[in-house]
Amino acid sequence: MNRTYSLRSERAPTAAQLQNPPPPKSSTKSKFFGKGGLAYNFRKQAAGSFGPELSRKLNQLIKIEKNVLRSLDLVSNQRKAAARQLSIWGLENDDDVSDISDKLGVLIYEISELDDQFIDRYDQYRLTLKSIRDIEKSVQPSRDRKDKISDKIAYLKYKDPQSPKLEVLEQEAIRAEAESLVAEAQLSNITRSKMRAAFNYQFDSIIEHSEKLALIAGYGKAMLELLDDSPVVPGETRPAYDGYEASKQIIVDAEQALSNWTLDTAQIKPTLSFTGGQYYEDEEAPEEEEEQEVYEEAA
Repeated sequence: MNRTYSLRSERAPTAAQLQNPPPPKSSTKSKFFGKGGLAYNFRKQAAGSFGPELSRKLNQLIKIEKNVLRSLDLVSNQRKAAARQLSIWGLENDDDVSDISDKLGVLIYEISELDDQFIDRYDQYRLTLKSIRDIEKSVQPSRDRKDKISDKIAYLKYKDPQSPKLEVLEQEAIRAEAESLVAEAQLSNITRSKMRAAFNYQFDSIIEHSEKLALIAGYGKAMLELLDDSPVVPGETRPAYDGYEASKQIIVDAEQALSNWTLDTAQIKPTLSFTGGQYYEDEEAPEEEEEQEVYEEAA
């Protein structure tokens, strides 16, 4: 968060940012063709229309997620502009409004920085999906080869059942089947491992983003408590504002809370109606009964 505790002077990196550098910037940021442009509409319509059949649906998801990230980037930039404008507006107001609007601008600007971090981490989810798409692309040729050989065999059996080419094609079919089995096993394994990794990236980033936003919102509400909104009658003067140190301390506390947050300290935990242990116990029970029956028969 801002070390000067104000948007009216330059910002400096926090200790947490210096100790833990952020992930690489999202590859989807600052593209010159935005939503509504010709390129955007073409990408939207063409996503999933090209490339191997096996990978088209996932490729379409990856394209859609890219547009999601661009939309999030637009929101982040607009939020930064809103935070600055809030501070500018408050500058010419009374001392209390001026100070609190500036400090609220700091908190809102921090939300936009959290948006940027969320975008970068969310992009890791999208990049992991790409690894599944790539293995799907590599499996497609083996499927096509196996199908092509099967079609040739079926055609020859219909046109010339005694053809000497049949034996050669059947040997090729055996090899193609073996290659296909290896490729399909790799696809099955990688799909599961990468899917878990991808959505762990996404859900971890959502949890972090959401809980940090809730923290900032809480400190923002605490900041508002410093603003005296009791009505005054014409000619009455409001008491002098003395909340400068308190508002600064709220920013310090917010910075500390954000720096100390980890996934292990997340407040929101899922409540399931079943546990993994119960599920696997139910699955293993029939096997145990079968083993008992075999033992009794042997006795």
